[in-house]
Amino acid sequence: MEWPYKNEIDIEETHECDVLVLGGGMAGCFAAIAAARDGKKVILVEKGATCRSGAAGSGVDHWESACSNPCSKVTPEEIAKAYIDEQDGYSNGIAHYIECEEGWHRLLDLETFGGKIRDTEGEFKGADFEDDETGLMFAYDYENRFTLRVWGSTFKPALYEECLRLGVKVFDYTEATALLKKNNKGIGALGMNVRTGRFMIFKSKTTVLAMSRPARVWLFDSDLVGLSEFRPTQSIGSGHAMGYRIGMEFTMMEKSVQGEYSAAGRSFPAYSTGNNHNTWYAATMIDSRGVEIPYVDRDGKELKTVKERYYPAKGQKFFLKGGVIDNPKYEYRGPETLGFDELMKRGYKLPFYADLTSMPESERNVIWGMMVGEEGKTKIPVLQNFKDRGFDSSKHILQSYGTGWQSANFLPQERQLFGAPGGIFIDWDLKTNIDGIYAAGDQLFACDCAGSAAATGYYAGRKAAEASEKYEIIEPERSDIEAEKKRLYAPLYVKDGMNWKELNKAISKAMQNYCGGIKNDMLLKQGLDLLDTYSKEYVPMLSCDNPHELVRTHEVLDILDVSKMILNACLLRKSSSKPLCFDRSDYPEMDPKEDNFFITIMNNDGVIESRRVDKDYYGDVKTEYEKHNQDYMNLAKEKYYGK
Repeated sequence: MEWPYKNEIDIEETHECDVLVLGGGMAGCFAAIAAARDGKKVILVEKGATCRSGAAGSGVDHWESACSNPCSKVTPEEIAKAYIDEQDGYSNGIAHYIECEEGWHRLLDLETFGGKIRDTEGEFKGADFEDDETGLMFAYDYENRFTLRVWGSTFKPALYEECLRLGVKVFDYTEATALLKKNNKGIGALGMNVRTGRFMIFKSKTTVLAMSRPARVWLFDSDLVGLSEFRPTQSIGSGHAMGYRIGMEFTMMEKSVQGEYSAAGRSFPAYSTGNNHNTWYAATMIDSRGVEIPYVDRDGKELKTVKERYYPAKGQKFFLKGGVIDNPKYEYRGPETLGFDELMKRGYKLPFYADLTSMPESERNVIWGMMVGEEGKTKIPVLQNFKDRGFDSSKHILQSYGTGWQSANFLPQERQLFGAPGGIFIDWDLKTNIDGIYAAGDQLFACDCAGSAAATGYYAGRKAAEASEKYEIIEPERSDIEAEKKRLYAPLYVKDGMNWKELNKAISKAMQNYCGGIKNDMLLKQGLDLLDTYSKEYVPMLSCDNPHELVRTHEVLDILDVSKMILNACLLRKSSSKPLCFDRSDYPEMDPKEDNFFITIMNNDGVIESRRVDKDYYGDVKTEYEKHNQDYMNLAKEKYYGK
């Protein structure tokens, strides 16, 4: 095949701005909008097409922790503190409070941009989960109403159009590959057009990193690349690698969980099988005989009706469900089917099925048709394909695989950075340890989901815009530019070398073998030695024929750097930890007091540096938020609450 675009690898293009946003997903778009609203000159750089890029590009079915919506019966403080407590303090209290306080504001913004957040056609009027006065629809806890069901497939096009309307200069099909720094001040970034290979230089006063979390570290299938992770193929954590290379501080990078979604392991495509979690909550489940599997509340009381599955237990204020929560503490545990082991003891017969046929029509249709359809990667691959093949949720049941919402049973060494993994360490401005660089969304430690990405993105954008006023454009070192050019284009000049898929497979296998479910010093050090060997021997052999393959190659180089960071982070924690899903055979003591800290990691010119930080370093979340955001709070009262 002849490459359809011009060869521009010898061309250099330079742009300047007040605020540079790297990543055009939910967080990046909102960061750009916030900065542009403040009158700043904004550039947004996106590897794909901003209109549909990022984890939210194909859809979002529910918006967690919108605690300031008019129907909510809980406060942002209550839910933020519950998330912190639920994770035993290994949580991002700053980002959680921002999400709980401002997530609703971002939904209202989306509505003004053209996104759909209400049942405007009255399709679900009268349902237990709908508020007839506002048209808002709720998931999980129908009593407290702080998680909204939304039509998220409408969001990214609306955000993209708003960015253009505000004058944001959007560079689609442009990968950011390196951050520029001078005297511990971020001064911009370098990159490449993914179609032509043109080299891009972006100079900025401040920068916002919004480029997703790492992926394809332990799990990779060269034949089913697009199903190797739940998130999009190109979302592999390049922002983490870029930050690590220039000395950015990270924390909780030792945390990984047993695989949940990946065709590279053993699962089916996300949400394509019957289950009762997340998007499918709280579907009726039956065994192979057609016997219904009971739901129970946190106290073990069997629930007789479908409606009871969506309300707290007697004496319980609220319960938590969602992407961050797998096995909540008693205080926050919501209704759930009996555990798998208990079902086996009672004689329930495999396989299990999701049976929507017996549910109330509104509950059936909101699961199969809205939730499955609006969630990422479900509208066409799942909902449309099943419909075309005759599946009717009012007549047919759908088999479940595995024991929970993962749609599979993974091995302990088949791991992912799912839920609320590690990431960039930040302060109350969402600023990194490098002046002028801010972070948002999945780049932050212990963050997850669309509401968090939107809220922290906007927050980081306005903080970066404010800070840009005290900085000037600084000229980057020519040597830094030339070094990055050499690194980026090297694979184009290697003939008959190694394919990027081979190296990705090798990295994943190494991480399974040396950083699996059980870790120890010897394994981790051997893993680092092996990855160093890959850097010395395999990286110079990488070969590609066009810019598309070159981009995939750059991604694998980033995966290699992130894998080294993970191994080094694991070496720093000399004990095991239940909330971090971290088991060491050589340090089996679980969560000792002396290790009950955030342990950070920073790469200082090849030397690993670390420090211990109190888990409550951010202080009281409500007090500190208000201290840092008085101007915004005054604006929000008028704009979002009409006060």
